[in-house]
Amino acid sequence: MYNPLSPHAEEFINHEEILESLAEASRESKNPARVQEILEKAAKLKGLTHREAAILMDCEDTALEEKIYALASEIKHKFYGNRIVLFAPLYLSNYCINGCVYCPYHAINRTIPRKKLSQEEIEAEVRALIRTGHKRLAVEAGEHPVQNPLEYILESIKTIYSVHEGGNSIRRVNVNIAATDVDSYRKLKAAGIGTYILFQETYNKENYQRLHPTGPKSNYAWHTEAMDRAQEGGCDDVGIGVLFGLSGYRYELVGMLMHAEHLEARFGVGPHTISMPRICPADDISTDSFPDALPDATFRKLVAVLRVAVPYTGMIISTRESQRMREQLLHCGISQISGGSRTSVGGYTTEVRHDETAQFDVSDTRPLDEVVRWLLENDHIPSFCTACYREGRTGDRFMSLCKSGKISLCCTPNALMTLKEYLVDYASPATREAGEKLIARSINDIPEGKIREITLRHLDEIGHGAHDFRF
Repeated sequence: MYNPLSPHAEEFINHEEILESLAEASRESKNPARVQEILEKAAKLKGLTHREAAILMDCEDTALEEKIYALASEIKHKFYGNRIVLFAPLYLSNYCINGCVYCPYHAINRTIPRKKLSQEEIEAEVRALIRTGHKRLAVEAGEHPVQNPLEYILESIKTIYSVHEGGNSIRRVNVNIAATDVDSYRKLKAAGIGTYILFQETYNKENYQRLHPTGPKSNYAWHTEAMDRAQEGGCDDVGIGVLFGLSGYRYELVGMLMHAEHLEARFGVGPHTISMPRICPADDISTDSFPDALPDATFRKLVAVLRVAVPYTGMIISTRESQRMREQLLHCGISQISGGSRTSVGGYTTEVRHDETAQFDVSDTRPLDEVVRWLLENDHIPSFCTACYREGRTGDRFMSLCKSGKISLCCTPNALMTLKEYLVDYASPATREAGEKLIARSINDIPEGKIREITLRHLDEIGHGAHDFRF
């Protein structure tokens, strides 16, 4: 039986409930009145159940589908405005003992060079990232108890935060590492991580076990219950996601929303972010091996349905996707993107024609300045903001502000101030010109009063060389 309050994976991700939800969706999606009823509920900005979202996903009525896209865009604008948060991944090590068949880091891959960064190499990578303008990183590492123990991750986080380059530094370190125990999550929280990220890969247990034949990750329950342990260890911002294409997307949609419902029911706060990767080519990995790989149109609709189902949750798309696809997805609900990314170990300081240690191929290869200018030209505010994390607005404190609609009073000023920092310190002349014009327009989106006055003053001070103001 489906029980969102249960701590047991097979109860809060209940296979029978997923199948019943999909069967109901197949029937109800053909009823325009039912679909319209769900859209009206979603327009109240309170989210949808996994069953309701499944019905929207199955709807094939062209007019109703257009309403889904329009509502997704409207909801995104209400909660996130035109802000797009930017980050970069930082790969520390590709040593791994797992046997995941979709990942080139898997233990039996003998063709990929194995590499682990020293603390000195990490410092060099961080300096290179800071020099491009990044303020927020997502640390990535394979699971290996000898090469990548928790102590190595903790030391690496300390190194990252210690680096200062030209008056700037990394202000938020999110962590995407293997499932661990409660005590280890406490240590990660004490080290100052932002969001703890772990992709489920697939919620279909049968497929999960086939795709993870060996290694600690093969334990479905241990992996699926990781976010519960993270919350128990004080990591109150958690990020979930699946690798779309490993199983049927309808099953994954329902499973992911059930996971979000579980976290909300048990801990009072759902996922801080949902990541949206799709299977793509990599060393010794071919998408031909995955018949459930998603076409663009289906993927775009999936993003839109998730946005209306979880209006408060940040949604992330990486450089796996092309510039063209990312542009479409920004209008469907995506609120965070990576930019200027390298998916190889040491990729920011090593110039190579092919990233031999890369986890996946990058489709959007533009440097960060081009990504920033592209966002500006499409009337988005590129944001390097990390203020909520540093001001303690995490977990239920962040979500309460978000659900009240007041978070924009913090987010828009902080986005503009971090954009101004980027323009002053790193931008090319063309990007700086475009950014200054957008800042001038965007000031009007901040209500008249004290916050606007403070924002204008801080923007002026940043223009004269000051740094790091935040609300």
